[in-house]
This record gives sequence, C-alpha cells and structure tokens, in this order.
Amino acid sequence: TYLTIAIIFNIILLIVFKYIDFFILNLNIIIDTNFNKLNLPFPLGISFYTFQIITYLVDCYYSKIEKQKFKDFCLFVVFFPQLIAGPIIKYDYFKNQFENKNISKFNIDNILNGLLLFLIGYIKKIYLANNLSDFVDAGFNNIYNLNFFTAWITSFSFTFQFYFDFSAYVDMALGCALMLNIVLPKNFNSPLKAINMIDFWKRWHITLTSFLMNYIYFPLITIRKEITFSFSAIITLLVFLIAGFWHGPSWTFLIFGLLHGIGVVFNHATSRYINYKINNFL
Repeated sequence: TYLTIAIIFNIILLIVFKYIDFFILNLNIIIDTNFNKLNLPFPLGISFYTFQIITYLVDCYYSKIEKQKFKDFCLFVVFFPQLIAGPIIKYDYFKNQFENKNISKFNIDNILNGLLLFLIGYIKKIYLANNLSDFVDAGFNNIYNLNFFTAWITSFSFTFQFYFDFSAYVDMALGCALMLNIVLPKNFNSPLKAINMIDFWKRWHITLTSFLMNYIYFPLITIRKEITFSFSAIITLLVFLIAGFWHGPSWTFLIFGLLHGIGVVFNHATSRYINYKINNFL
C-alpha cells in the first residue's frame, strides 16, 4: 500500500508539472470548453529523477536497498551531472561508489579521462548538433517548398542533430561524474548502427530501456500466469506508448512511441514465425 501511494504521488507530481497543460488543451478541443492552461514552471530534470525515485521505492520494497539514509537518498536524487538528461541510475549502483573510501582522493586519471569525455560531448554539441540545426531549421521553416533531396537532407540532419545533441549531454554528464570519481553507466552504444528496432533499443538510451523492462514491462507481463505472444505484444505496445509520452507532452511523442512499439513487435513476430534475416550491410 505504501509503495503504491508513493509511486502514485511521484507520478501525480510529474503529471501536474509536465502534462497538465496538454490534458487541458485536449479537453478544450474534445468537449469544446475554454479552461485556461496553468503554465506551471517546469522543474529541471523531473522526468529523470521521477523514474530514479520509482526505482528506489521498488528496490526498497523488495529489500534490495538496506540501511537507507535520508541524506544519501537526497544525494542520489540531486546528483547534478546526470540530473538533466540521464543516464538513469539505480541507488545501489551510485551508493556503492559513493561509500568507497577512495571517492574523496584526487585521481589524476579520472580527472583527465573525465575531461576528455566532457570535451567529446562538448564538440558533439557545439560543432555537430548546432551546425546540423541550421539545416534542420531551414527545412522546417520552409517545409512546403522542400523537394526530394532537401526533404531527405532535413530528415537526416534532424536525426543526427537529435542523436549528437542527446549523446553530447550524456557524454558531458559522464565526464563530470568521472572527475568526481563516480562512474556512470554507458547510455549509448552506436544506436544508428542497429540492424533492427530491438537492436536499436539495446543501444539507444540504454538505461531507459533497462528501466522500462525491469519496472514496467516485467511487472505488467507477470499479471497473467500464462504469457502468450499476443499478450506480450500488447504489453510491449503499452510500454512504448508510456516511453513516448514520457519524452514529452504531445501527440507526436505518443505516435513516436507507438511506431517504435510496432517495430519491436514486428521484429519479434518475424523472428518467431518467419525467421528471415536481412544482410547487415543492407
């Protein structure tokens, strides 16, 4: 009961600050009302620390976390390098490093490696993502006049801009943390080299995929004693809809989640019933 109340409380906070205006806007359209949007200020990193708090609550419930200290919990939640864009970490992963007696020692290797990682992220952001954004902005601001080539250039530019932007922030987070003697988990593994949608989600935002699997998919899939392929497919679609909506309060994010869910289900279905393989080069 306490676990349920605590999780619902955190989700309500997330909904109020991030999604309430989206619901008001759609309610006004559906039933022709005129409710004013609240325009609440958006707490920095709320999507990430809400998920981290949920992992903490569930792990406490299953006795995976012992000897909880409030100050350690607070440090876990507000650890600044990964607060804004992840990666999403588990309490034990962080606490075991923080309690290491070498945490406060000056480590020149960690300083240099962390600085190098930070600079890689900085270069990705400033020189790659920001320059690609010029092509993206030009394309989206002139969307009705795009031809075949400029449409593809805009699409590819957005894809790489988004990847370099996001992975840059994560690289900088990992670099900052390493300079503080904290090793954060890798969040990307060349996702654009993926050979199908399942492979993509093993490489893209790896800690989010882990959270979705362990804290949403598996609890939902075990509701039924007999797990069929159709039931697991429905749960997969639901999880990806949640993942899409978690990214942002708009229908486009829901569609994004649905498309990726369909892709994952399709990959599972073909490997299960057809068992065909496309050459990796293609």
